[in-house]
Amino acid sequence: MKLIILDRDGVINHDSDQFIKSPDEWLPIAGSMDAIAFLTQAGYTIAVATNQSGIARGYFTVQTLNEMHTKMHKLIRQAGGEISGVWFCPHAADSKCDCRKPKSGMILDILDRFQAEASETYLVGDSLRDLQAIANVGGKPILVRTGKGMKTLANESDNLPENTQIFDSLLDFAKTLVHPNQPSETA
Repeated sequence: MKLIILDRDGVINHDSDQFIKSPDEWLPIAGSMDAIAFLTQAGYTIAVATNQSGIARGYFTVQTLNEMHTKMHKLIRQAGGEISGVWFCPHAADSKCDCRKPKSGMILDILDRFQAEASETYLVGDSLRDLQAIANVGGKPILVRTGKGMKTLANESDNLPENTQIFDSLLDFAKTLVHPNQPSETA
């Protein structure tokens, strides 16, 4: 199983410190739909693991989140790609759940669902907690500079998990993974 797990906000779509609260606010990052299509067509299974504490905070409902994901699926399919599943943590940061990244509950559930090996699985994120969630189970952390990625590099570069690879965007990662002769950075 060739599995790639993607964080959502800041990797697939533009992020906001005020949260993405509606389908109208959910806007794809340039090239991200093509990246997912490129990876899908290269034989990768794509899953999403996203913290969505806006639900616990009352900023939006699960129904609204589903509407955002319907829009995401539609745009990805129009580009020729497929997301095989979306996992989300609806809990606040102070909750004691096992699913909120940097904990690995969602990651373990995804690995189990697809019968994938952690050591063969990438997680593409824009924050330290994304990278920690996959590194904690022995997977491959990928940091993109989109979303909060530049801030993560500026503030957390000494804390990045070992062997974290860094790319400008999801599209750059996809191109390099499928055509590995392109150079990349490693933290």
